[in-house]
Amino acid sequence: MTRTTLILLAAGGSLALMLGALGFQYIGEMPPCKLCYWQRYPHVAAIGIGLVSTVMAWRVLPWLGAAAALATAGVGFYHTGVERGWWQGPDTCTSGPVGGLSTDDLLNQIMNAPLVRCDEVPWEMFTLSMASWNAIASLVLAGIWVMAARKAG
Repeated sequence: MTRTTLILLAAGGSLALMLGALGFQYIGEMPPCKLCYWQRYPHVAAIGIGLVSTVMAWRVLPWLGAAAALATAGVGFYHTGVERGWWQGPDTCTSGPVGGLSTDDLLNQIMNAPLVRCDEVPWEMFTLSMASWNAIASLVLAGIWVMAARKAG
């Protein structure tokens, strides 16, 4: 495969994962948690890097795409650990006592946003959550980005 084909495949993979995430959010009515959003940002960066790479043949761009894919894989692995209780997640989206908020502040927070916890699995396939599947797919995409980068050099 050519470098451009590999780049388009990797960026297209990130696009497919983003469209899947948005489908779960809007069609499946599963609002994302904080860590779900964190997993999306590197995919958006990888898509942008893929678009820029088709116009500019800078040797560093595929490496940046690989870094973006590895970043989202890392967040996906972290999120999987939070879901499975291996470690504590961010205080803003995992279970635990509510502290430092007045009753009115807590009520306003509840009324203004869906309470989506990072430590609950809303969907899984073959015992793996969306975060786990994102981590696996993103590692594959990182490998494709690295193959593209090696073609460039």
